Amino acid sequence: MQEEPNSLIADVDEAIRGLRSAPPDQAVADLTAIANRAIIELHNVARSEASRRRGEADWGQWARLANAARACVLQVAAVRDTLKGMGGQGQGV
Repeated sequence: MQEEPNSLIADVDEAIRGLRSAPPDQAVADLTAIANRAIIELHNVARSEASRRRGEADWGQWARLANAARACVLQVAAVRDTLKGMGGQGQGV
């Protein structure tokens, strides 16, 4: 049986918050990995929709979302690079 979307979001939210209780090195690595995956997926959806809606009235909104998500992808990449330079923290991120 498939969960309701709001239930799934609540479960994911709870799991993310649960990661905070891990030791700091592990919590930072895990949270960064999740943030990275989430923002990549957001960017992919927004970019795909912007391409699909080119020429339509709402194309600009989707293009702005894709651009904003791309900026977030770059910021998360900077976080990952920082973690890699922190003496082994963030390995596997």
